[in-house]
Amino acid sequence: MQRDFRTATGLALAASLVLVALSGCSQDYNDKRGKGDAPVSGKAGDNTPAEVFNFPDGFGNIATKCVGHGNRAYVTTNASAPSNVQIVEDSTCGGSR
Repeated sequence: MQRDFRTATGLALAASLVLVALSGCSQDYNDKRGKGDAPVSGKAGDNTPAEVFNFPDGFGNIATKCVGHGNRAYVTTNASAPSNVQIVEDSTCGGSR
């Protein structure tokens, strides 16, 4: 009887740990922290991949892609603060407005 109780307690504890770990991986978790994606009306956004330039550890990586017509976005990663974003005109991105 004692062994069954220990087994059941161990299984319940393991299940609780798995549930807590998985709840931290949800989209809702990132949205509440301000780190999720913004909603896109009609789910018709541009899902093409960005070109990523990796930098050595300790430096932020840079991602870039065309956004809109005639604009390019540059985004840096930053572990301790919000990312930096710059949008500049780029004639290689479908012409200027």
